[in-house]
Amino acid sequence: MTTYKNVGGNSGIAAYEVENDSITVQFSDGSIYLYTAQSAGSANIEEMKLLASSGEGLNSFINRCVKTRYASKLG
Repeated sequence: MTTYKNVGGNSGIAAYEVENDSITVQFSDGSIYLYTAQSAGSANIEEMKLLASSGEGLNSFINRCVKTRYASKLG
């Protein structure tokens, strides 16, 4: 997984991993969730990828737009 840059300094995201149609997000509490195009929508996955690579806004986006629309909890 790639460490999340956390530009704002107060994110709940620790790391992420991008795949073609999905993103896996590790939160700072250690929980890991897989979000897929099927579970969260393709447009949301693409936005999450952009936010993850920029290191800012991913946690807020998840809370606002895709909170429980994950495909599975991995940890």
